[in-house]
Amino acid sequence: MSESTTPAAEFGSPAPVLSVSPVVLPAPGRAVGLQIRVSAPATVDAPGDGLPVILLSHGQGYSNHLSSLNGYAPLANYWAAHGFVVLQPTHLSSRTLNLAPDTPGAPLFWRSRAEDMQCILDQLDAIEAAVPQLPARLDRNRIAVAGHSMGGHTAGLLLGARLTDPDDGTEADLAEPRITAGVLLAATGRGGDALTATAAESFPFLLSTDFSKMTTPALVVTGDQDESTHLTVNGPDWHADPYHLSPGPKSLLTLFGAEHGLGGVSGYDVAETTDEDPARVAAVQRLTWAYLRTRLYPGDSAWQTACAALSADAEPLGRVESK
Repeated sequence: MSESTTPAAEFGSPAPVLSVSPVVLPAPGRAVGLQIRVSAPATVDAPGDGLPVILLSHGQGYSNHLSSLNGYAPLANYWAAHGFVVLQPTHLSSRTLNLAPDTPGAPLFWRSRAEDMQCILDQLDAIEAAVPQLPARLDRNRIAVAGHSMGGHTAGLLLGARLTDPDDGTEADLAEPRITAGVLLAATGRGGDALTATAAESFPFLLSTDFSKMTTPALVVTGDQDESTHLTVNGPDWHADPYHLSPGPKSLLTLFGAEHGLGGVSGYDVAETTDEDPARVAAVQRLTWAYLRTRLYPGDSAWQTACAALSADAEPLGRVESK
């Protein structure tokens, strides 16, 4: 892709997608090697054009494989078909790894998750070399992160959110300067009295979440029916905390009628999606792509066009606000 504004036809004309997995990266000190899926447009770019990169962090949930490199196909496939390289790790929290419950960092491995993304960025040369048709195609100056649910927490840390490590009392700063934009999908909100007693006891790292230093531009996506009663007493508004409690520039997409699955972003026709809605998923696909396209290519009109189309609909699926 070039610096120029994306032609309208490209938005609706997906390219064939090349997907390779697992690519296993060495990760010294990690319980197992870091497995990733790489998805990219199969068509070759014009000479000199690089492909922007999205790091995609999976959430949790009770399905075995959605929380791994095999999940989130509706997002990964769409983004790759529209010009991004999508890199999906299997975090140590994935059920597919079946790690012992006493593994350091268990059960959610909040720090390791962010470190996985940094490990990926450190080894982009190896990733290019491991995937056919990918060598010399990655644009290392255009890198974004996206994550759903617990993956949104991971993305937030990489964008600059902080917390106090409950194990040693130190402030965890995992901000990654190579990442210049992000998307937080149904992400976790603030800690303190916003958490349920069970969440505070089970996941103490959530108690001290601080968004005041999350300065990297980001789009926060929430569902106005995402109660998440197992985690918060604040209802759906809790998932908008990363927008309201962080400095700009930020945008907030609120999806009407959406629950935690945002229509089904974690996989095609998955049983744990409580608000299955292909139209809602399509809106998330288009708007997240457009946001990242404009953020990584300043001057591109994709985001403005997508927002205008959303608001012009007779029965809009959601609303966008920005600061």
